[in-house]
Amino acid sequence: MILGKKVSLYPTEKQEQKLWQSVGTARFIYNWTLAKQEGNYKNGGKFISDNDLRKEITILKQDDLNWLNGVSNNVAKQAVKDGCEAYKKFFKGLSDRPRFKSRRKAKPSFYNDTSKLKVKESSVLIEKVGWMDIKKDSIPMNCKYTNPRIGLDGKYWFISVGLEKENPTLELTKESIGIDVGIKDLAICSNGMTYKNINKTKAVKKLKKTLKRKQRQCSNKYEKNKKGKEFVKTKNIAKLEKQVRLLHRRLANIRVNHLHQATKKIVKTKPSRVVMETLNIKGMMKNKHLSKAVAEQCLYEFKRQRQYKCEFYGIEFVEVDKWYPSSKTCSGCGNVKAKLSLSERTYICENCGCIIDRDYNASINLSRYSE
Repeated sequence: MILGKKVSLYPTEKQEQKLWQSVGTARFIYNWTLAKQEGNYKNGGKFISDNDLRKEITILKQDDLNWLNGVSNNVAKQAVKDGCEAYKKFFKGLSDRPRFKSRRKAKPSFYNDTSKLKVKESSVLIEKVGWMDIKKDSIPMNCKYTNPRIGLDGKYWFISVGLEKENPTLELTKESIGIDVGIKDLAICSNGMTYKNINKTKAVKKLKKTLKRKQRQCSNKYEKNKKGKEFVKTKNIAKLEKQVRLLHRRLANIRVNHLHQATKKIVKTKPSRVVMETLNIKGMMKNKHLSKAVAEQCLYEFKRQRQYKCEFYGIEFVEVDKWYPSSKTCSGCGNVKAKLSLSERTYICENCGCIIDRDYNASINLSRYSE
């Protein structure tokens, strides 16, 4: 199985300039690819293959886009591939229509060719940038690397690369674990394990309060420095925006770390099967009272992590249909309620008199699910 490895880079000032050049090139070529595809589609033309677009770039590099020669050739090649792949996914109905990358908002990243990537004990070679320091033995040497990408997470430069790993053989128990996810708690398992909502902790609440204050300060400064209809960006505003960016980064890291800890604990119980219901995230996000809480829970990321970890350890992962009445069904007698409002946190069965926590009841029903 291929697993990702993310390692911090420590570039010099000159190397950082080269990294930004590569990022700018990747963004420019990606946008150029989208513009070409859109213009061709409006004129009634067929989809342009990435090979044809790359040949056109090679010609343009000799004259109009000669500045591309200062950056690795593979950066532009992969940006064309990424743009074409985005359109293919859109036509297949797998994703939304691809959008142009903004200089301010887009995530800074670019591709490095696998054949040109060289790794030493405490350094890594990025094409046309040079050898950069990394933590000692953080990336294994003399092995096959997959899809290396260099990016900036708002504070540090990093390299992410896929590495082939052998699936370990575990002696699994016969236990089937049902997992009910929600907003009150992240996950309630049928074996009694409960994982809290990290967004309700003191540390996260304090960070969110600080973030809100910094955003308000930034907005007020923009209003004060407004000239007519135009907003003026001062150095103090730039400082505040950087602080806001770092706070967003810290909150995102706390949430992802919590998800990794929760999914790892579930897998460590070595169940033979993990069952989870399919969630209609888009539908949940339409509720203005719950949308923010749903977004902060990162439920899709929780499912993704659990899915690949189950696959890695040989655990069966089952996703139940979203219309399966896990919450409405009594785990004691199997009676199904006609209606169950969101405010009813305790499940009371009218048939057998069973009184049980609503989410725990749902997790037990999921653990017993059979296709």
